[in-house]
Amino acid sequence: MSAPVVAVLGLGEAGARIAADLVAAGAEVRGHDPLAAAPDGVAGIEDPVSAASGSTAVLALTTASTALAAAQSSLPGLRAGTIYADLNTAAPALKRDLAALVAGAGALFADIALLGPVPSRGLGTPALASGPGAHAFADVFGPLGMPVEVVSDRPGDAATLKLLRSVFTKGLAASVLESLSAAEAAGHAAWLRGEIASVVGEPLLERLVEGSKRHAARRVDEMEAACELLLELGVEPRVAAASASLLSDLARGRAADAR
Repeated sequence: MSAPVVAVLGLGEAGARIAADLVAAGAEVRGHDPLAAAPDGVAGIEDPVSAASGSTAVLALTTASTALAAAQSSLPGLRAGTIYADLNTAAPALKRDLAALVAGAGALFADIALLGPVPSRGLGTPALASGPGAHAFADVFGPLGMPVEVVSDRPGDAATLKLLRSVFTKGLAASVLESLSAAEAAGHAAWLRGEIASVVGEPLLERLVEGSKRHAARRVDEMEAACELLLELGVEPRVAAASASLLSDLARGRAADAR
């Protein structure tokens, strides 16, 4: 059986790591990102249509805000049976819109939700898959080393589960950040950090704090999508909204520091 040809759209921290791991697993990998260089072993492609053309699967690892544009730009390169997988954390409604767009080209759409820190786990990051292309995605990427759980054939179901999880994980991070900020103001930051670490463990505490700071801007979009989902479900997004607000403040602070 020949090696799968995989196009990766978006070579940021997550996309670059997954692309590099796919190469190590034996796949032929093409990468497209106008702002980032392709990792070693990944063929850098200047346009998304060429990257998608002839590929077994196309993985979109851009951002939720550019997911629709990424799909539209690669559409002419898709063929019947190509798997188009959106791995961005986005609202279920957006995933359904992407599925409709991809179906028009005869390709198979897969809504993929990654459950964990991709930069450290790479291709080994557990994934939920839904949509018409979910089983095809699992058939290709499972043997390459990605733990894939197919949850349904409906696009948006994987995204829903990821966002429900995010209400807890990002809410936990927000509570940690707020309590540590108050403890620092009170002169007891070291003591409280030790107390929190005794409950959740130092590695998770470090992830909650540093991950929130590093990925604040992207996580604002994630939590706004979570708020939208909760409202659709008839649940008041108190924690999700507070998390989005705190992350927004962090993102503004990082942007100001960068200037």
